[in-house]
Amino acid sequence: MKASANLPRWTIASPVLGWLLLAAGQLPLGPWFYGVLLVGLFAAVLAAVHHAEVVAHRVGEPFGTLLLAVAITTIEVALIVSMMMSAGAGGAELARDTVFAAVMIILNGIIGLCLLLGASRHREQTFHQHGVNASLTTLAAIVVLTLVLPNYTESVPGPFYSASQLAFIALVSLALYGTFVLVQTVRHRDYFLAVDAGAAGHVPHASPSTRTAVLSGVLMVIGLGAVVLLAKSLAPVLESAVEAIGAPQAFVGVIIALFVLLPEGLAAITAARHNRLQTSLNLALGSALASIALTIPVVAAVSLWQGWPLALGIDQKSTVLLMLSLMVATLSFGTGRTTIMQGAVHLVLFAVYLFTSVIP
Repeated sequence: MKASANLPRWTIASPVLGWLLLAAGQLPLGPWFYGVLLVGLFAAVLAAVHHAEVVAHRVGEPFGTLLLAVAITTIEVALIVSMMMSAGAGGAELARDTVFAAVMIILNGIIGLCLLLGASRHREQTFHQHGVNASLTTLAAIVVLTLVLPNYTESVPGPFYSASQLAFIALVSLALYGTFVLVQTVRHRDYFLAVDAGAAGHVPHASPSTRTAVLSGVLMVIGLGAVVLLAKSLAPVLESAVEAIGAPQAFVGVIIALFVLLPEGLAAITAARHNRLQTSLNLALGSALASIALTIPVVAAVSLWQGWPLALGIDQKSTVLLMLSLMVATLSFGTGRTTIMQGAVHLVLFAVYLFTSVIP
């Protein structure tokens, strides 16, 4: 009881409510119930990430942001795999669309808001350039190997890898991400620690007790399960809505990524507004890395196991936007300081990405 008293009641009730809504969804209810499911999904996502933050605060930085990124990626991977299993061979492009959307949302949308809102409040913000450069270097390598290179290999026509190529790229992605985690948590941990932890306006919270952290860990797992199944229940409605507005089917991946990344985006923006840009960038870039480096190997394994094709290569328009986003991010973080200018550029790129996703 003491541990639960330290947690907001809504964070305890939301995961349970999510499972109750799933059970109620088996009854013959009207279309209005999808709105209730959507509210339940958002509540479960926010609760799951809150519990991840509690556990993260207990274990400390940079393990905290790493744990939160892995928690978000767990949601994304489970969603993609469950929807792939439902769609069968017809879901060949779902993983690519969702992962690409996650990378673009993080690189331009979340980071753009963090830089713009943070600099609007504090004029100029600083961070450890070495840590951000390590994140961007790893992200650029994995993104190009998984989403661009399949269009240029010759064993099978793009945007597909052959079975051996797919297995090799999956292992390379895991190796790169594993090396990054080693650098972030052991070899060069100081590169990822906040340089502005004592910034004005930021009051550190007391570390939660072990009992509270354990309870949060259990509730986080329960919440993640509810999120996966609720989103899967809403998938047909999302597909119908995308079709109704005349958008390409790939836009479903954008919506799924927005659902998954919303809570972590809010956490990153809050950190930036409190003048903790290093924590904000750890959250954003760590999530982008975990998203692509862990999702691709899992969906590759499912694809190879089931014998389904897995389209990974993005089209020419998407390739141009991706390369531009990586180049701008490299320039934005090239000095160790950011202003509202960098934030505005990233947000403009995000607007272009969303517009061309609906109207290609």
